[in-house]
Amino acid sequence: MPEYPLVLTKFLLRARDFFPGKEIVSYGDEVVRYTYADYAQRVHRLAGALTELGVGRGDRVATFAWNHHRHLELYFAVPAVGAVLHTLNIRLSQDDIGYILDHAGDRVVFVDESLLPQIRPVLDARPAIKVVVMRDRPGDGPDGYPGYEELLARARPVTEFPPTAEEELAVLCYTSGTTGRPKGVPYTHRTLFLHTFAACLADGHAISERDTVLHVVPMFHANAWGVPFAATMVGAKQVLPGARPTPERIAELIEREGVTYTGMVPTVAADLLRHVKETGRRVSTLRALVLGGSPPSPALVRELEQVLKVPVYQGWGMTELSPMASYGRITAGEDDGAADITQGRLLPGLEWKLLDDADRELPWDGTSRGELVIRGPWAATRYYRDESPESFWNGWLRTGDIATIDPAGRLRIVDRKKDLIKSGGEWISPADLEAALLEHPEVGEAAVVGVQHPRWQERPVALVVPREGHRVDEEALRRSLADRFARWWQPDRILVVDELPRTGVGKIDKRALRRRYARILLDERPG
Repeated sequence: MPEYPLVLTKFLLRARDFFPGKEIVSYGDEVVRYTYADYAQRVHRLAGALTELGVGRGDRVATFAWNHHRHLELYFAVPAVGAVLHTLNIRLSQDDIGYILDHAGDRVVFVDESLLPQIRPVLDARPAIKVVVMRDRPGDGPDGYPGYEELLARARPVTEFPPTAEEELAVLCYTSGTTGRPKGVPYTHRTLFLHTFAACLADGHAISERDTVLHVVPMFHANAWGVPFAATMVGAKQVLPGARPTPERIAELIEREGVTYTGMVPTVAADLLRHVKETGRRVSTLRALVLGGSPPSPALVRELEQVLKVPVYQGWGMTELSPMASYGRITAGEDDGAADITQGRLLPGLEWKLLDDADRELPWDGTSRGELVIRGPWAATRYYRDESPESFWNGWLRTGDIATIDPAGRLRIVDRKKDLIKSGGEWISPADLEAALLEHPEVGEAAVVGVQHPRWQERPVALVVPREGHRVDEEALRRSLADRFARWWQPDRILVVDELPRTGVGKIDKRALRRRYARILLDERPG
């Protein structure tokens, strides 16, 4: 059988040939509407521009950008010329951004004009990196940086993309670095091709040509969960919200563009829910709302379904998994409530196991807790320029997540291995305490971290953010926890705070919390 390379350009050409009139809509200073036929022409021209910039096979081309049509063009043009798309996370510190640019060896960076001040000091220290500014106004960028549109206007389009092997790198994403320096995760064309097929299955995102997809998840984070590739492959209408999409903007675009599918982290979903309740705005065109990034509370899932009148699904994954691995769709004859508390079943093509501390396999009984390990065609087997053998085991990826799997094959993430609290030689699960705190009607967000204790080595401290318009009664919280957990599990302190720190990908930054409250119990008398 002749070889047929699984490369990303197949998705672009399919959209152009089968759905040339379908729309891509991009919101910014102006609204840009164009078709897949137009989009493909611009990608061919951008490929020519990249070649004229000196970008060659294997070179890394970075983006520092929000969700817009130019970013989407780079998603396909960079891999199409044999180079590697590197999506820089705009929420990282300048120190981390500088480290990542050096580690990746980026040759060119495409930057949103609005984000240029944020990255400018880093780029000034690296004059060898070429910079292209993406802006809605005509003309080149500040200080002589070439403008994206001017670059395209001067370029000769590539008529045919150069041959690319499916095992060549296509995309490079870095982890958020919550336990050290960010690590690069390389994705090949084959990796992303197969991940896209799995994501589009009926028991996955189930995106089709009939959908209108709103990209809320940042395109600088884990390929926006792979949805831009999926939407292009099937020829769906795509809506890009531009910079800093607010709940108001998200709801407005759902209504205006007839959005049927979108995904977001639970925090953004909670903000959207609050906006819809306050304004009565209709989002009735939605057929699916997917939550990921962190497990939502069952109460949030139920309220979203009741108020928005849309099925809510949970997905789970990580940067090392391209990123989707499981999806929480309800199967025939299954209680709807099962999706409230699980992250669903494994996507076809992957395998998983639970391992105890001695790397012995644990049963799928819904109660045995162990580290989740995964392998498959889109699971990482290495980091970019980083061996990190502790992250891999006999060909399996160690996820670092503590989980259970029930007899029906449903995953429930119960903790991060590094977040477990060891107090007096016994383990305490922060995630269990957080879930209980989030069930209280006054609590909007919760985090539990282990901090040093003069006698017990570590003890839990809870931090809670009240729901809007509510006040937290600490004694009521303690009573609710006392009904469910042993006394030694109870947090030594419950602190009410206005907000919780976030990582570059929007997750609660527990490392920052552990640093901030490291000494809060050290002055207490042992007891």
